[in-house]
Amino acid sequence: MSAVDQADGLVLAQTGVDGKTNEITRFRPLLEHLDLAGCVVTADALHTQRDHADFLVGEKNAHYIVIVKQNQPSLYAQVKALLWRKVPVADRRRGRGHGREERRTLKAVAVKAGLGFPHAVQALQIKRQVRSLCGGRWRTVTVYAVTSVPVRQATPAELAGWVRGHWSIGNRLHWVRDATFGENHCQVRTANAPRVMAGLRNLVIGVLRRSGSGNLAKTIRYLGRDAARVLPILGFT
Repeated sequence: MSAVDQADGLVLAQTGVDGKTNEITRFRPLLEHLDLAGCVVTADALHTQRDHADFLVGEKNAHYIVIVKQNQPSLYAQVKALLWRKVPVADRRRGRGHGREERRTLKAVAVKAGLGFPHAVQALQIKRQVRSLCGGRWRTVTVYAVTSVPVRQATPAELAGWVRGHWSIGNRLHWVRDATFGENHCQVRTANAPRVMAGLRNLVIGVLRRSGSGNLAKTIRYLGRDAARVLPILGFT
């Protein structure tokens, strides 16, 4: 389980999740030693937990944006029942890539303590419409979120960017570790070795990204043809 900086795709911290626990219990240990004051932390629906919200805002002086799904049925029902039809679209984006066309809209509405979720001051509705560039029907997915970021501290475009940045972590980190480094095929599975190997992969990804590499797979192939090529990246001349 990792904490990733959206801006540059660097892993800031990682922690192990063994068979005796789950990611929820590892949330605090993962972030405990990071300076998060003034930061906005995004997290999947699994971490839409009241304790996590109190920890981030009350102890780390940070803000959060967390996805709301039916693992929190009461909160999900409240957010979904808001009068979204009367809320205007606050941010609208379009994009193309990976063989598909995408439209994204975000609506934001201020909420009060009635949601019963600690420090939540805004609720978000994000709609994603996707279809193939070859045509066909649009497929629409609606996602809800809550955030502790006040209206005056962030624009709707910034909120939409943070949500989209969170969704991009899968491509920027997990996919790279699997497709480029073949993590799922690795036979190292005992004791602390998997965690160590994950840390080394994260380190390599971070070093290459800081060196300006835009295509990690291409860069690794280039470096692999001559071991001396890696020395300037590591600061040796």
